[in-house]
Amino acid sequence: MILKPATKPTFYFIGVTTGQSSIMTVFPKWADHLGLGDVHMQGIDMPPHDTSQNYRDVVNFIKTDPLSCGALVTTHKLDLFAAARDLFDEIDPHAALMAETSCLSKRDGKLICHAKDPVSSGLSIDGFLPPNHFATTGAEVFSMGAGGSTIALTWHLMQQSRGQNRPSRIVVSNRSQSRLDHIRQIHEQLDTDIPCDYVLAPTPEDNDAVLGLLKPRSLVINATGLGKDAPGSPLTFDAQFPKNAVVWELNYRGDLVFLDQANAQHDTKSLQIEDGWTYFIHGWTQVIAEVFDVDIPISGPKFEALSRIAADVTGRTT
Repeated sequence: MILKPATKPTFYFIGVTTGQSSIMTVFPKWADHLGLGDVHMQGIDMPPHDTSQNYRDVVNFIKTDPLSCGALVTTHKLDLFAAARDLFDEIDPHAALMAETSCLSKRDGKLICHAKDPVSSGLSIDGFLPPNHFATTGAEVFSMGAGGSTIALTWHLMQQSRGQNRPSRIVVSNRSQSRLDHIRQIHEQLDTDIPCDYVLAPTPEDNDAVLGLLKPRSLVINATGLGKDAPGSPLTFDAQFPKNAVVWELNYRGDLVFLDQANAQHDTKSLQIEDGWTYFIHGWTQVIAEVFDVDIPISGPKFEALSRIAADVTGRTT
């Protein structure tokens, strides 16, 4: 990993396969539209669960390099935070609670750690779920993967301000016990009255078993990274989705096997299927607004203009 001093204002994307992301072609168009000036985007590819030293090197580089403006973090949200927490000058309340970072920004010489996923995932969920979905159906949530995205989206769905429009139960599965222990600790801090189950699922068959016991209309989420950061799906092709379920693939690119599995049952199970495109838009615009200190609304004409730009650049039909 070679980190060279920036020669112009530079915004970093810390991920796994950053060169394959649509953001590399979308960001220059967004930067022009937002009037950000001559700013460069640079990907930093790191394998999942990289060494603590590598995470510290990346954070320290961004912190000390004068023309490095900040970063969006995917995949590495928990690991980077754990490795480099002492390097942050400020940590926002969400990042402190969830022990993760999805955004690094700089203000007045200080490096600030943010967790933007609670906002971006909440905007995405509330954008595609039917009104009062949980209140009217008693549906559950099953999120496969206990990383930063699941922490953020379950936090959003647990909020007392949602009243009765909260899941009747939340199930989180993961291949390693340590991540399950971590998300359990966070949920306990929230003092929620929603029943939560934490399932160790080292094989796809383990997730199949959970899926088969869910109530109709439940929200089923692939938050594992499988299909983007690594090939495959957290389910087998024998898995059976609940009737009328809402199926959310957090990824919008990759081989998206999970999405194929859901589409195969679309008609027989009357599924509502969503990919990660809107999550992608909200996630990036929230971070860009923070890093460059610009106003980007979460809806309305200005937000829709950015959505159209991204769709036009990528050829996506929306």
